[in-house]
Amino acid sequence: MDRTLILLKPDCIHRRLVGEILTKFERKGLRLVALKLIQADKALAEKHYEVHKERPFYGSLVSFLTSSPTVALVLEGREAVVVARNLIGATDGTKAAPGTIRGDFAISIQNNLVHGSDSNENAAKEIALWFTPGELTSFTPIDTPWVAGS
Repeated sequence: MDRTLILLKPDCIHRRLVGEILTKFERKGLRLVALKLIQADKALAEKHYEVHKERPFYGSLVSFLTSSPTVALVLEGREAVVVARNLIGATDGTKAAPGTIRGDFAISIQNNLVHGSDSNENAAKEIALWFTPGELTSFTPIDTPWVAGS
C-alpha cells in the first residue's frame, strides 16, 4: 500500500471545508493513518516548498502556508498518490474538472485548498517532514478486500 501526504491549507480551514474534503478521500477508499492540526512555522513551510525556491511565487507560498493553521494528514491505499491527485484536480481551480476538489471549491492557483504529494518518493519525504514515525498508525480495515481489490 502506498502513502501520500495531504495538506488542507489555510483557505480550506477558513472556508470550513475540512470535513467535506476528507470525506471525498475516505469515500474513494483511502485510509487515514495520521491527522493533525498544525500551525506551520517559516522553517517548515520553506522546507516543504523548497522545490519552488527559485520561482517568483515561492515567498507567497511560504507566507500563505504560515498564515493560519493547516490540517496535515497521511492517507494510505492502493496507488494513493495517483488516486489522491486525481481527486484533488488541476492546480488552477479555474481549470480543474468539475467533481474534483479544486474543480468544485477552488477559483485560484495559490488558494487552491489542498496539497497532495506528486510522487511516491516525494510523499515519503513530505510525510517525514510533517510527521514523526510514532504519529503514523497501521491497521487493516475489514473492508480492504472490497475497496482495494486485494
